[in-house]
Amino acid sequence: MMFFNLQLSHLLLSLNAVHLAYAVDVSPTATSSPPTATSSTPGDNSTALPLNYGVVLFPGFQALDVFGPLDVFNSLAINYTMNLFIIAETLDPVSTKHPMSMPGTSNFNEAILPTHTFANPPESLDVLLVPGGGGTRVAAPGLDAPVKFITDTYPTLQYLISVCTGVGLVARTGILDGLAATGNKKAWAWVIAQGPNVNWVTHARWVHTKNIWTTSGISAGLDGTYDFVRTVYGEDVGVNLANNLEYSPIMDWKDDKFADLYNLTNIN
Repeated sequence: MMFFNLQLSHLLLSLNAVHLAYAVDVSPTATSSPPTATSSTPGDNSTALPLNYGVVLFPGFQALDVFGPLDVFNSLAINYTMNLFIIAETLDPVSTKHPMSMPGTSNFNEAILPTHTFANPPESLDVLLVPGGGGTRVAAPGLDAPVKFITDTYPTLQYLISVCTGVGLVARTGILDGLAATGNKKAWAWVIAQGPNVNWVTHARWVHTKNIWTTSGISAGLDGTYDFVRTVYGEDVGVNLANNLEYSPIMDWKDDKFADLYNLTNIN
């Protein structure tokens, strides 16, 4: 029994050492202390590191659109002061269940518990993530609340990130008018219909314009998020995060084979 306890203690010490090594490796340099983020004041899109991150949720959101970027930010938060807020129309759990009925008795979905509502949001947000999913195509007025929230919140944000068809909600606000943006290529006709005054870019894995990142379909949210991290926190931080998560991000924003797959051409 004593021998087993010694082995267990040695294993726990080893795991702690691995955890500490991982935490240090994500930082900009192995010897520097991670900078402390400070929240921006309303209307201040300064270079201060973001503090408060928010996610817009609605029924039928795409799981990877949310959990992909959030897993990158989970790792980033090991070394940076960051707060997360989940915002939806009510405080009830929000499900990934597609608004279209599933075949037979299939019941396969996940749910997230919001921290705030659109009517009672966090006091301040620096970064807002808008995912896509089948729920983005719910008929009006089903999405009026999140669209209004994005409209009202954007002026005080440092950064806005949309994933997949989430760009459709952003486009409906008018925020993207006159700007370059992209979205899901399989749903391209629907995407561009949401913003006739947007400069839509077909061959783009993501597009970074001003303080906005728009990304293509689903998994492209990860690549756009890594570009956000490299831009805001530094190239080394983004590379170290990708290495720790063993993910190979697409580094060229124009690398988009799915535009060719769906025979898309630029309309602008």
